[in-house]
Amino acid sequence: MNNLSKILKHLILIVFSFIWIYPFVWMLSASFKSKSEFFESGLSLIPNSLDFSNFIRAWNEANFSQYFLNSVIITASAILIILVITSTCGYALGRYSFPGKKIFIAILGASIFIPLEFSMIPIFQLIKSLGLMDSLLGIILAEAGGGHVIFVLLFASFFRSVPKEMEEAAIIDGSSFIQIFTRVMLPLSSPIIGSVVIMQFVWTWNSFLLPLVLTLSNASLRPLAVGLYTLRGENIVDWTGIAAGSSIAIIPVIILFVFFQRYFIDGLSGAVKG
Repeated sequence: MNNLSKILKHLILIVFSFIWIYPFVWMLSASFKSKSEFFESGLSLIPNSLDFSNFIRAWNEANFSQYFLNSVIITASAILIILVITSTCGYALGRYSFPGKKIFIAILGASIFIPLEFSMIPIFQLIKSLGLMDSLLGIILAEAGGGHVIFVLLFASFFRSVPKEMEEAAIIDGSSFIQIFTRVMLPLSSPIIGSVVIMQFVWTWNSFLLPLVLTLSNASLRPLAVGLYTLRGENIVDWTGIAAGSSIAIIPVIILFVFFQRYFIDGLSGAVKG
């Protein structure tokens, strides 16, 4: 009876897994289909032949080479800025007590529920007043802005769990505040750093609305997620090109997760234990 229940459980999980992964597999399949086959084959997952022209068209005609480079620059820069901000803030919250700390954490937590759309106009006005419109720096700062509350709390939870004796030993050795943070605390927090890198990479790499607003007057600054929009014409939509472009865009996310998944799992489990 136990074996039968295990088999039934696995079958149910396999069915749900297939339902979950089906749209992704269908997108990959559609990226290799011709335009006529795309409409004729319906939900079929196996293309009649592998048509690589969709990838070539998306990369060349849709200027994906420039969009890809923009995405790399924006994402890498935003992640670096966010790591510096959230790790230092999390260190202060996790290791030190100060008046109003609980109130500050409560306000920080409440800010999670503020939608991005509410801050879109203030962000646009701020970037414009700084003279950073039509520049990659403006997009980077806009993407790196915000509270990033989840990351701050992850770092705070981890730093709170580090034994105080390690910090005291570093002070006895003559280490300054900055040296303790950079040479002792940050190396220990590599699982949290890995988690932050993965999550922020996915969010920034796939960000659409904010970069779209900031690049309306300069299409050459668009990242990949916004660049896909160029394949949608006024009267004709290049569905196979969009599928190929989406496949190109998702490859870096998969590669990053494969290499950082251990840090991602360790970081989340460590933060929960802390």
